[in-house]
Amino acid sequence: MVVLGCIAALAMSQQVSHVPGGQKGKEESKQFKKFIRLAREANATYTFPEGFREIKAVNNDTLSFDYALELPGEDFEVWFKVCSQKRLMASYLHMASDTLKTEDNPDSLYNKTGLTLASELTGGQSYFTTIVPPDYLARYNASEGKTYLLELADANETKHYKYALLITLHKDHAGTIVAVCFGNDKGSEFFKNIFKASKALRFKS
Repeated sequence: MVVLGCIAALAMSQQVSHVPGGQKGKEESKQFKKFIRLAREANATYTFPEGFREIKAVNNDTLSFDYALELPGEDFEVWFKVCSQKRLMASYLHMASDTLKTEDNPDSLYNKTGLTLASELTGGQSYFTTIVPPDYLARYNASEGKTYLLELADANETKHYKYALLITLHKDHAGTIVAVCFGNDKGSEFFKNIFKASKALRFKS
């Protein structure tokens, strides 16, 4: 029920005007510029959420993210990753007549992305997952989506955060959005902070 309530909060949010340069009054960082380019390639739009501050995204052999935010004064961060399916889909369709083809349809890969990341973040422990309902997907112009409520493995890479909500949204032939919200509790404040960030990223219609 907690995760379903979070999905409802995400869906209720309305898009706000884009703040040029990301954080108001600050020059665009290289990280921000690259992230916006990747979002456009995945047919997604980004709006900088009020009250947040850009931080350096984790990007290594284990965890790879494109952009990250923190909420000052709170134990709360959001990490984003966007993946364009366009090139993968073009290659897949080009080989569609090959009966020996073994490649997965790129539109099915978003599920593997979520499962793999959930396993990495939890150290292989169990977690709670929910399929995002169609009416909520429509608010983000997405085709499919899942949420994963995670109890995190204690790790330096995730700054020893205790919990996370992993959200994956996919739009056929376009791309996948991954957002991971980190916190040290999974009570009402955690989900209020998720709501504050829920206006940030969605697919174009």
